[in-house]
Amino acid sequence: MSVKLPRSLGARLLAAFLVVAAVALGTVGIAVLLVGPGRFADAMGHLPGDPMGDAMATSTMAAFRSALLDALLAATFTAVVAAGVVSLAVAARIARPVVSLARATRRIAHGHYGERVPTDEPGELGELAESFNEMAGSLEATEQRRVRLVGDVAHELRTPLTTLDGYLEGLEDGVISPSPETWRLLRTETARLTRLVADLSELWRAEARQLPLRLGPVDLAEVAGQVAQRFGPQTQARGIRIEISSGAAPALADRDRVAQVLSNYLSNAIRHAPDGSTIDVGTSTNGHLVQVSVRDEGPGLDADQLEAVFERFYRVDPARSRVEGGAGIGLAIVRALASAMGGRAWADSAGPGRGATFFLELPAA
Repeated sequence: MSVKLPRSLGARLLAAFLVVAAVALGTVGIAVLLVGPGRFADAMGHLPGDPMGDAMATSTMAAFRSALLDALLAATFTAVVAAGVVSLAVAARIARPVVSLARATRRIAHGHYGERVPTDEPGELGELAESFNEMAGSLEATEQRRVRLVGDVAHELRTPLTTLDGYLEGLEDGVISPSPETWRLLRTETARLTRLVADLSELWRAEARQLPLRLGPVDLAEVAGQVAQRFGPQTQARGIRIEISSGAAPALADRDRVAQVLSNYLSNAIRHAPDGSTIDVGTSTNGHLVQVSVRDEGPGLDADQLEAVFERFYRVDPARSRVEGGAGIGLAIVRALASAMGGRAWADSAGPGRGATFFLELPAA
């Protein structure tokens, strides 16, 4: 026959405290009943062989046992009542934050991601509450990013889809002639959609840590030199110089992903750099970390833009067309790739009109 335990945590704690108290009282009672009479007889100093002393000892021992039993019963009753009151208070005190945590968990399960619990409890309960709040904050941030991403994607897809729909309707009605320029424009819009979907897919995979990475020793200066050569025609046409430091900077990273990050940095720098300016690419080592930086002489960034440039679909110049300036996903992919490789990416600027520097920091090889 199995004993059915109470379901609530408070009732279980109370039952556990009472069982411990009962075992402790039973142990004390048995010990007193076994040891007490012998110790009492020794304390009375009774000499064996004395009939009068034996009779007095027997009656005295009986009275002692009766008084001892009464005292134990009274002490047991008092201890049980006191233990019950204290156990009830302690059990309620311990169970209260756990019950609050369970209620908050149920509310988060129903979509209320702003739920938080107090963290003023000492010890493990306080750590559990802090961990719960961190988890809730992460879920809330993820949900906000999801909602914002849906809105941003809908906004980005609306323009090319509207253009395609308008031209296809014009072709169908005969208003627009199927000229090479028309087909070229339609192909341009479909290419924008394809590029946007590819960028979003890569961003999602990078943020979810689902991109395959081949980590190994990578010389950041060498990769920077190879990437800079790809932009040779663009820089020569505008008189822009790319200067790269020659110091070796071995990092533990994925070579292709590092090249992707630096390509994004250099592409942005060339886009914003004035003609005839210089773009400096430098590397440095700081303990177990290696950095590569790309500094341009462009319009620079203010304090609010330093973090905003790494957000999805953010562009410093909103007037720049999506075809010319991209969809604003490149730096978001950069930050996700840096995090996936165990590093970080950030920007720095002395202010508007004073250029900007973009950094990539990775573990040293």
